[in-house]
Amino acid sequence: MQVILDHFPHLTPAQQAQFAQLDELYRLWNARINVISRKDIDNLYTHHVLHSLAIAKFVQFEPDTQIVDLGTGGGFPGIPLAILFPEVSFTLIDGTRKKISVVEAVAEGLGLTNVKPLPVRAEEHKGNYDFVVTRAVAELSMLARWSEHLLQHKRQLHAIPNGLIALKGGQVQQEIKGLPRKMSVETESISTWFKDPWFEEKSLVWVQA
Repeated sequence: MQVILDHFPHLTPAQQAQFAQLDELYRLWNARINVISRKDIDNLYTHHVLHSLAIAKFVQFEPDTQIVDLGTGGGFPGIPLAILFPEVSFTLIDGTRKKISVVEAVAEGLGLTNVKPLPVRAEEHKGNYDFVVTRAVAELSMLARWSEHLLQHKRQLHAIPNGLIALKGGQVQQEIKGLPRKMSVETESISTWFKDPWFEEKSLVWVQA
């Protein structure tokens, strides 16, 4: 929990309480439905929560922003971002019903009213969002294809255009080469913001809608 406060020192008491609850909630639900590697649960705050919040170092979402977390798994990056941005609406989708059950329980336990979990695949989901966020789901070319019909272009609330924001591990340049040339792409090394060695090969990639 302290690692979150170190990087986000201006959290309200309510946000601090919600982040503090994550450990107990995920341990409880992970024992029933495995959404985090059992050997990695002790690294929840660094490897999962802080990693998710790297998106907040790239862009500060404006109130009323509509976001879909594609392939949310156990709720990452959507749940930590929903705590950080209470005036932003988050739809968390995953094709595995059991994982969405965990997301529903965690969101309810935290009292998050800005989270809507749905058991649906990205290809089947219908909606209009300012951003698609995702973490460790698939290659960029596939993510871009899945995101295309979900992104809306009529309004722009941020300095960066609407698009896909993906948290990726390893070398992403080869994946970027697989994207259509017309797409604008920006890459940031997460170790720029977080100095823990675990982030050294982690990247954030933004792909314009």
